[in-house]
Amino acid sequence: MSGYDSALSIFSPDGHVFQVEYALEAVKRGTSAVGVKGKQCVVLGCERRTTLKLQDPRITPSKINKIDNHVLLTFAGLNADARILIDKARLEAQSHKLTVEDPVTIEYLTKYVAGVQQRYTQSGGTRPFGISTIIAGFDENDTVPKLYQTEPSGIYSAWKANAIGRSSKTVREFLEKNYEKENDLTDAATIKLTIKSLLEVVQTGAKNIEICVMKPGRVITQLTNEEIEKVVEEVEAEKAAEAEKKKPKKKD
Repeated sequence: MSGYDSALSIFSPDGHVFQVEYALEAVKRGTSAVGVKGKQCVVLGCERRTTLKLQDPRITPSKINKIDNHVLLTFAGLNADARILIDKARLEAQSHKLTVEDPVTIEYLTKYVAGVQQRYTQSGGTRPFGISTIIAGFDENDTVPKLYQTEPSGIYSAWKANAIGRSSKTVREFLEKNYEKENDLTDAATIKLTIKSLLEVVQTGAKNIEICVMKPGRVITQLTNEEIEKVVEEVEAEKAAEAEKKKPKKKD
């Protein structure tokens, strides 16, 4: 029997569903996205694609999307797939609010998004969503930040800091080395760590980085290019100072 890679609902002899693995490859080829929890904030950052000369940058969709006033979502993978999944998540968030009269919790919305992704791994005539998502925010009347990741297979998990997309392994290793175990990162330190991690894979600096900060009370702040540039310059100055220290001193 052949055709394991084209059949969505048939396992290969070694237990793989190849279409799901192909979707994961689409995620790995997508631009990088990072999520980091601080003490009283959660920061999402992503690599922004360079706009073409004739493209209107004001209408170019952002990779960091607001699902509700207290939930943000960023992704890596196929933009068209992400648009459909984001619309479904927004609709579910509003439906939940109308039904139970309370805003959706971050975990509930993550389970919903992961459930939609999983359903598309077992239905004939469809294919899995070629995206992974990072979902972040604060539950109602709660000051503890939440950060989750979902995968094309429908798996979801909670994180302190994580990266998806191109070179995500490199970024994740950087976060593991530099994330404070006590999770007492201030807002400024959390933003700085997010930008530093993205600079591991983004070579063009501040102009291709997008940062969004969420704080309790539905406070969402999108950093301007000037604010990001200021942090990038600070990071580069620190790297230069460290390199200078490592240089062997000349003997008299």
